[in-house]
Amino acid sequence: MRELIIATRGSKLALWQSWYIKAKLEEKYPSISVKLNIMKTKGDKILDTPLAKIGGKGLFTKELEDAMLKGEAHIAVHSLKDVPVVFPKGLVLGAITKREDVRDAMLSQKYENINALPKNAIVGTTSLRRRMQLLHARPDLIIKNLRGNINTRIEKLKKGEFDAVILAVAGVKRLGLESEIRYFSPIDTDFMIPAMGQAALGVETVDKAEILEIINFLNDDDCVMETRVERDFVKRLEGGCQVPIGVNAKIDKNNIHIKAVVGLPNGKELLHVRIETKRENYENAGGELADIIIAKGAQDILARAEKMALETIF
Repeated sequence: MRELIIATRGSKLALWQSWYIKAKLEEKYPSISVKLNIMKTKGDKILDTPLAKIGGKGLFTKELEDAMLKGEAHIAVHSLKDVPVVFPKGLVLGAITKREDVRDAMLSQKYENINALPKNAIVGTTSLRRRMQLLHARPDLIIKNLRGNINTRIEKLKKGEFDAVILAVAGVKRLGLESEIRYFSPIDTDFMIPAMGQAALGVETVDKAEILEIINFLNDDDCVMETRVERDFVKRLEGGCQVPIGVNAKIDKNNIHIKAVVGLPNGKELLHVRIETKRENYENAGGELADIIIAKGAQDILARAEKMALETIF
């Protein structure tokens, strides 16, 4: 193969991710020319409506997927937390990179951490998962929707539109933006469980053996296992961007520690589950954890959560 084309969004984070994979490929295969096909997705164009109301995070991947299916690109690089658990026919998740810091973080010009936020502080996030866990711990907070790329969100914080915003640690660090704001405070995962796949990059590709073989070296074994657990959990629950779900799997030697949460966006009802299983059981662990939380009433809660999100919050 002489040329490999990466479909990518044009945001600074998306470009960072694609350039990162481009560099890895060029280092591994000096004879292959790697190019970027930069495009704008529906999720980039519609910035005045929450994702849950217009179709979810898949809006950031559809145009890239269409480009691959049309032969205009071979692979696309995504933040794995934004990648749906079901792929269009002809496309697969070909590689998952080594994970960065999985935590969320609070950014603020005035307040050091969540405990320091005053009553009725305005916190920006469009994530139902983050909203749910924030309001469960601090029902006095005012949560307002916050769309746009990382740079845009930080600018809104700087302008005083919010007392704090919640972003993924990995994205902020990849762009080197930690020092842009006075307080950058990572949040412990026991307080706020991350999204499935958070802090990993997912390389989506056309389902062709030659391409899959080329990108296989990008896979990180531990991260592949951890995110398989997380994505299987969400898939079994049939959950997407329209419902609040947090799940995190962490490999520790021969064991996998898994914790998850589902609940209502207003934070008034939450279900937490935790299990520990053997590393070799990773292919079954996500489904097993989902069955446990389903037995506790998760599907009823998620049905009410989706209705609440669409009818009340947005």
